[in-house]
Amino acid sequence: MSAPVTIRPSSDAAVVKGGPTRSESLTSLMPVLALVSLVIALAAAKPGFLSQPSMTAVVDAAAPLAVLAAGATIAVLCGGIDLSIAALASLSSVLLAMWLPTLGGLASVAVVGVAAAAGALQGAAHVFLRIPSFIVTLGGMSLFSSIALVISGAAPVPVIDDGPIRWGFTRIFDVVPSAAVVAVVVVAVLALLIKATPLGSWITATGYSEPAARLAGIPVDPLKIGAFCVSGACAGLAGVLLVARTFSGGPTMADSLLLPAVAAIVVGGTAITGGHGGLWRTLVGALVVTLLRVGLSVVGVSAAYESILYGALIVAAVALTLDRSKVMVVK
Repeated sequence: MSAPVTIRPSSDAAVVKGGPTRSESLTSLMPVLALVSLVIALAAAKPGFLSQPSMTAVVDAAAPLAVLAAGATIAVLCGGIDLSIAALASLSSVLLAMWLPTLGGLASVAVVGVAAAAGALQGAAHVFLRIPSFIVTLGGMSLFSSIALVISGAAPVPVIDDGPIRWGFTRIFDVVPSAAVVAVVVVAVLALLIKATPLGSWITATGYSEPAARLAGIPVDPLKIGAFCVSGACAGLAGVLLVARTFSGGPTMADSLLLPAVAAIVVGGTAITGGHGGLWRTLVGALVVTLLRVGLSVVGVSAAYESILYGALIVAAVALTLDRSKVMVVK
């Protein structure tokens, strides 16, 4: 009889005997410490930064990014990566602007459904064709971008009647952005679903060691397809929120959000190798990335340097969160 398979749990999904290690605790606190430090620094550089209008604007700007990154976090936790999220969000914005006149309020639901199906299709290609998720979603990024350009005529598609999507850009009690509420609800629902069901341990086990997860009887293939389906659905919802803000859809509307989304995931402490991290961390990471963007303009740094900052952030965050016990050879 073969020996039982032991899968090491993540500190976010299971309680390890003796509690989390000091390094894990530090990794969990780093995103919050970075967020607090940024707020203090920006408040010192611009005394009016902590005013209600400024904070509302920051939270509102972070909402589409948080939704986009939250879905992709599920794929990363499973050990994969979804590079198509920004292109799929752009395509979703075009589809929404085109479908609103005929579908009305159902257009948003239809767009999210189509995006979820596109994500599931990529997941199926990754699982059944045994193609790395990096390659599948890289191809998906090109495919979705091209489709968006073709159907839109490479031009923005204006929204004539914004009534059905006004819920995405309103102020609750004239203070709280509705988009921020949507982002928090999405993260809360996904986090609760993972924590209250076996999905949490399944995702952790799959991300930490897929071969061991298969030996333990975990349905790895459906799980990974579902992860990419959720990632696609969140990309579609992010596209809806962007249209609600700009009253138009565009074939490149969300393209600039890919690097910030990846940065939000890794800055939030989710290991790029999978198996360790969390959705609430990604939400904090999205706020950190948005505050960094605001901070650049506050201190007078050109927006052209944003990509340099994101690149440096990603490298530094991966260096801090990489589980080197899983990567015996770095290629």
